[in-house]
Amino acid sequence: MSSAVPPTATDVVPLTEPADGVGRVVDTPAALDRVVERFAAGTGPVAADAERASGYRYGQATYLVQLRRAGAGTALLDPVALPDLSAIGEAVGDAEWVLHAASQDLPGLTEHGLRPARVFDTELAARLLGMERVGLAAVVAELLGLGLAKEHSAVDWSTRPLPDDWLRYAALDVEVLVDLRDRLAERLDVEGKAEWAAQEFEAERTAAPPAPRPEPWRRTSGTHTLRDRRQLAVVRSLWQARDASARARDVSPGRVLPDRAIVAAARALPRTVPQLTALPEFTGKATRRRAPAWQRAIDEALALPDDRLPSQRGPRTDGPPQPRTWADRDPVAARRLATARELLATMSGDLHVPVENLLQPDALRRLCWTPPDPARSPEIADFLKGRGARPWQIELVAAPLESAFATAS
Repeated sequence: MSSAVPPTATDVVPLTEPADGVGRVVDTPAALDRVVERFAAGTGPVAADAERASGYRYGQATYLVQLRRAGAGTALLDPVALPDLSAIGEAVGDAEWVLHAASQDLPGLTEHGLRPARVFDTELAARLLGMERVGLAAVVAELLGLGLAKEHSAVDWSTRPLPDDWLRYAALDVEVLVDLRDRLAERLDVEGKAEWAAQEFEAERTAAPPAPRPEPWRRTSGTHTLRDRRQLAVVRSLWQARDASARARDVSPGRVLPDRAIVAAARALPRTVPQLTALPEFTGKATRRRAPAWQRAIDEALALPDDRLPSQRGPRTDGPPQPRTWADRDPVAARRLATARELLATMSGDLHVPVENLLQPDALRRLCWTPPDPARSPEIADFLKGRGARPWQIELVAAPLESAFATAS
């Protein structure tokens, strides 16, 4: 991995105050107009971050946008009061935007009219450089020797008004992003990975929104421990009831009913409200208050005919089966996958790039399950391109995978 020696705690200088102080949150059209003027007159990249209320609110809405640009200073914007921020994007034109873990923030920024023409993702850059820790605070400490506090990273950003110490934290998150970008860009250039990074950033910027999951209730934690279709029906019914309640109240579903309570009810299959509230997971005051609604959802699942129960395998997809079944279903494919994984692990170590960044795991599984015929490097390259692999990835792995497949046949 990265050969740089991480700084010790005594080497890191705490970053406690933004250089320009903490300004007021921009929440009026007049204040936004002034920000637009400042950013239009500024120069260089735009550092950006966005805060959500994950774990508190339903969905992934953005509740604060932080921007910083040389000559313009820092702006903290309230996208609830000002849902259309497109004027800022127009003001900075084709300037590069610097974000950390851009894939998390770009969808929310786009919802508010902020569509960067170019992106530099400092987290993704750190991954391509093989850094062992890629969180913002860790990368800032290692490369800049500065300490970013993270105690407010998981607070409820839908709170109004936002406390001053939260705003100070938010402003500091964009304070050093451009300096960090410059340091990472230097290292990418030295290691010959600048073009790799450019392709990754552009793929991230232009990525389509993920397709909705056909049966999202199956992601309920603990569902994999259930083996009975009736129990799965209870999970589905409770999940749907919880989701409807959470959406209507704009509350995170986990705060309405924890996953562990859903799975406990599915395992016990209670027939009455007293049986339900006898479960340890349903003894809380709020949970007991809504117990009749949860029991109605359970009753609906218990009353379903067998032909309407969910399958244990889940919905059909166009992807390959779980790799653990390959040895029985297609031993040659299983050998291809094992050989390919060993090859990529070796390349990952040599190049100091995580395996999942060297080639998308889904693309590798699909290639190993149904390889092109013939499985030569040009055909492998075309296959991987169709699965979203970037040119730099294809150039690195296509020929080695041809050789690996030949030995596994």
